[in-house]
Amino acid sequence: MASRRQLKKNVNYIAGELFAECLVSSLLIPGTDKEKADQLMADILRMQDEFVSRISHTEPGNVKGFYKKFRADFNAKINEIIDAIEKLNK
Repeated sequence: MASRRQLKKNVNYIAGELFAECLVSSLLIPGTDKEKADQLMADILRMQDEFVSRISHTEPGNVKGFYKKFRADFNAKINEIIDAIEKLNK
């Protein structure tokens, strides 16, 4: 299992990449809904704060289950955000 510090770095990196993708889409791709992009960028930042905070507060006694649920929740949220970025241009 990775250290908490490395896990936080990974969460921050992924959130940064998603934020950059949304920003590029908003600024450079014509036909993108700017308000939806701004809302999505705010959602990405909230997601980053939530997951970094969750890493800091693990459940004592059920560490393996905690990280398994964390990984599932994080992957689901990332997929949701990616789908929303794809829909910005439609």
